Amino acid sequence: MDTLKKVCLVSIIIGAINWAFVGLFNIDLVASLFGGSDNIIAKIIYIIIGIAGLIDISYLFDHD
Repeated sequence: MDTLKKVCLVSIIIGAINWAFVGLFNIDLVASLFGGSDNIIAKIIYIIIGIAGLIDISYLFDHD
């Protein structure tokens, strides 16, 4: 489970950096790297980052 937490955290950090660039510079790094936001690879990355965020919600309530 520790590996899943780390993978999710890295994914969320990537998403946060991407949103920072969108907000500050109007540049979507994921879309720029993978040929536009309509590209299937970019969509998969967006989905993975979203799922990672949903998984990490459960860690808010984890009292280990």
